[in-house]
Amino acid sequence: MRGLSRSSLAAVEERFNTVAASADLGRLADDLSAIVDLLDREHGLRRNLSDPARPAAQKAQVIRTLLEGKVSEAALETAVAAVEAKWSRASDLTDALERLSVIASAAQAESESRLDDVEDELFRFSRIIAANPDLRRALADPAAPAEGKERLLTELIGGKVAAASQRLITQLAVRPRGRSLETGLEEYSWLVAEQRQRLVAVVRSAVALTDVQRQRLGAWLRTSYGRDVHVNVEVDPRVQGGFSVRIGDEVIDSTIAGRIEEVRRRLAG
Repeated sequence: MRGLSRSSLAAVEERFNTVAASADLGRLADDLSAIVDLLDREHGLRRNLSDPARPAAQKAQVIRTLLEGKVSEAALETAVAAVEAKWSRASDLTDALERLSVIASAAQAESESRLDDVEDELFRFSRIIAANPDLRRALADPAAPAEGKERLLTELIGGKVAAASQRLITQLAVRPRGRSLETGLEEYSWLVAEQRQRLVAVVRSAVALTDVQRQRLGAWLRTSYGRDVHVNVEVDPRVQGGFSVRIGDEVIDSTIAGRIEEVRRRLAG
């Protein structure tokens, strides 16, 4: 988000933090996700509620009339703050509410001391999806009913992952909002990591790293970037020795395959 929307997001997050402090975080996450779904389906409503020319009080009254008694008080107050704010684009309104839904799930996990589990589980599920095309198609099929996807995910991960992880994965499968499942999982992973102001590093290695190696790599990255870094490891035999680290758009490549490719590029140049 840029300009007007960025400052509005900060104001809405401040209101969200106030109401979330005493809220049922799981329900808050579910309610905000449902509100996003409503506004994504009702394009005219979203345009009207995000129109900066409309009086804030009028938009607040509309959303209260629609949602009062149907969602938690915390979700209602967050939605009111969102529609009262001014947004550069209509989609920024729903993007902000989706972001807060994810943050509510992350806050729930943190309150249960399971934030690390959620980060790991989102990453592992993204690898499962990448390795299982049939599962990916089943979850990404826009014609498949939401109930079927929810049932499939309950069978696969129900009781095996944190409640927040199951909620976020299901949310992405049922309401992808134009993204691939892999892209959505990566975006959510970054939002979860932000709860601790941490970066996320994806490490590709030919073999699994030991706990000691992960800790040493994490300490080196923390020193290099000046922030805590959550390390996700992807085992890939094509690496051919060494490892590569991707943090956002930056890649640190010490693999043999990477060196060979660099030599090829230089020869070709």
